[in-house]
Amino acid sequence: MKLWEQYAPELITDLYELTMAESYLREGMRGEATFSLFIRSYPADRSYFVSAGLDDLLQVLPDFRFSNESLRYLSSLGKFSSEFIEYLRHFRFTGSIRAIPEGRTFFIQEPILEVTAPIIEAQVIETLVINVIHVETMLASKAARVYGAASGKGLIDFGMRRAHGVDASVKAARSSYLAGFLGTSNLLAGKIYKIPVFGTMAHSYVASFSSELDSFHAFARAFPDNTVLLIDTYDTIAGAFKAVEVAKAMRERGNKLVGVRLDSGDLGNLSRKVRLILNDAGFPDVKIMASGNLDEYQVENLVKGGSEIDFFAVGTRMAVSADAPCLDIAYKLVEYEGRPILKLSIGKKSWIGKKQVCRFYGADGKMDFDRVCLLDSGRCDGEPLMELVMKEGRQARAPESLTEIRARFLDDWRKLPEQLKEIHPSQVYPVEVCESLRELDGEIAMLKRREEVEELEKCLIAKS
Repeated sequence: MKLWEQYAPELITDLYELTMAESYLREGMRGEATFSLFIRSYPADRSYFVSAGLDDLLQVLPDFRFSNESLRYLSSLGKFSSEFIEYLRHFRFTGSIRAIPEGRTFFIQEPILEVTAPIIEAQVIETLVINVIHVETMLASKAARVYGAASGKGLIDFGMRRAHGVDASVKAARSSYLAGFLGTSNLLAGKIYKIPVFGTMAHSYVASFSSELDSFHAFARAFPDNTVLLIDTYDTIAGAFKAVEVAKAMRERGNKLVGVRLDSGDLGNLSRKVRLILNDAGFPDVKIMASGNLDEYQVENLVKGGSEIDFFAVGTRMAVSADAPCLDIAYKLVEYEGRPILKLSIGKKSWIGKKQVCRFYGADGKMDFDRVCLLDSGRCDGEPLMELVMKEGRQARAPESLTEIRARFLDDWRKLPEQLKEIHPSQVYPVEVCESLRELDGEIAMLKRREEVEELEKCLIAKS
């Protein structure tokens, strides 16, 4: 059972989704519609996104139902007719979804997924679709930046405590593992998603003993096969020498000290001093972990600055995507009853019709450019990214393991141009729109403007 199933998934929606749905029902509008989910623009310092959240969405939609309790609540609002409430009693999602699989890299203006279903069904699930895909894609994209900055150093999610709610902390753990992290401190995420879990000790543990050394020895006795000591409660250098004493005692018992953790101060300088202490004492294999309000910017500085840190525990700033806590994500109607639908709002334009994203690679195997095409054109000379993942309300393929999704991310990461991996990216990835889509889009736009002029003229005549 997923964490959010403790709620009523059918009420993870905005009121206006249901008011529109009732109006559609009254007007007899039950035709097939296609909605496209995409991100309009990049936040600062972003040049790519990592698709995430699709698995959670696909798990809830087949069993999406309005319970009697939810229907009683909706009736109590006094906003809906009894006919509409009865319609919701038998509501099922029967549509299809094509999507970019989780773990893949994608870019602005590319459809992450497209929902095709009777318009009421597609409208009712809008908020749920945006919410699930948005938060996990945001977090996976942030984690990927940290992964790139770490340059091969180990990464662990420590973000549960200050995440924006328990559900968000679980999604952060999943999304970061998907994007290359080794695991998480979050036991709930470990249980749900079978992510490896890691942990050390807190300063309160050290301070509760009469001496720092006593606390280290006690922890080593309790966890002889997995001892990582937090050495900065009082003085980091003194703590390192005490860790050496514990390491020697453990070696005599046939065990070994796994690592030490730094959580404050000049982490780069301290890591170099601690490394010398451990090496000089004959413990070059003891790993050094660092934590303490880290993000990709600090991780990159520490790596490039020559720190001796082997693992980074990254918490709050990743779990809330502190520098970019939201994405300009939109779910727009692009087709109804076979008729292309176009939005012309300034700064909020959408591309019409069902689409496919085609990826092209250079001679070096790196991503070269993407092209967005009409699905019905049948032309995709590159690699098609969007796949059919749901058909007639049921998953169209076997569920994927998080390990498989992680492998897909790592494969895409190897193909992503190095300039795009930079913390301050020096280029924007090219996304083209194929000629047939541009032409049809232009024709529909011209027709729509003509209709608007005619309607305005009629209004002015009637007013005069």
